[in-house]
Amino acid sequence: MFVFTRILGKKQISQLTFFEYVTGIAIGDLAGVVSTDLDSHYSYGLIAMFIWFIVPLVLEMLTLKSKTLRHWFEGTGTMLVKDGKILEDNLKKERYTADELLEQLRTKSVFKVADVEFAMLETSGELSVLLKSEHQPLTPKHIGLKLVTEKPAQAVIMDGVIQDEPLATAGKSRGWLHSELDKIGVTKENVFLGQVDTYGVLMVDLYDDKLKVPKPSQKLILLATLKKCEADLDLFSLTTRHPEAQQMYTTCSEQMRQVIKELETTLRS
Repeated sequence: MFVFTRILGKKQISQLTFFEYVTGIAIGDLAGVVSTDLDSHYSYGLIAMFIWFIVPLVLEMLTLKSKTLRHWFEGTGTMLVKDGKILEDNLKKERYTADELLEQLRTKSVFKVADVEFAMLETSGELSVLLKSEHQPLTPKHIGLKLVTEKPAQAVIMDGVIQDEPLATAGKSRGWLHSELDKIGVTKENVFLGQVDTYGVLMVDLYDDKLKVPKPSQKLILLATLKKCEADLDLFSLTTRHPEAQQMYTTCSEQMRQVIKELETTLRS
């Protein structure tokens, strides 16, 4: 069963479609019969399991190339809410009650149907919800704020042991790691988990939860350095007597001010 499931893929253990649901039940039931029925020859059960493995695998290959087959075996989503109004006919079609719909909306942190642009019941049984524009959360893009692209944090220490591969992926060395641990006054043996984030900052979780680790200050130091550079450029533009140099310093100061505006939210977080 483990081999069959690995080959059939992650879909077989995620939100199942109708066909995948039936397949999983059939293979599991056959495996139970093979394991407990001592009167029957086990080869018959294995053949049946193999058939229930081959048929879904072949159909999955076919559905990758045919939208009609995908609709036939996997079904299609059903719109339950549109423009803040519940589609009662579709609710009846899916045998969905108003209570069940409200429950599903609450799991998405939606408490008013009128706030919903549309809600779609997917073939997996999951309810997808899109809020109306005025009710969607504010994002940095809405206010024209550019953020640095986040990268996955690398677990460089796990259970008190340094992980060399994630450390290399983060572009750091063991010497740097020991230096950072010395700054916060802990040893690697006392670190349950240590991660390096996008900005190269080490964050640690200690075995002893009573110990308080000082917050990393590199980003604040960088912000202060950028502001000092801006102030220096303003000072140079005021003290120089050369018009071209004054213009250059003023332009650089404006560019630095723009950089600070774009990065300040990130560096303060």
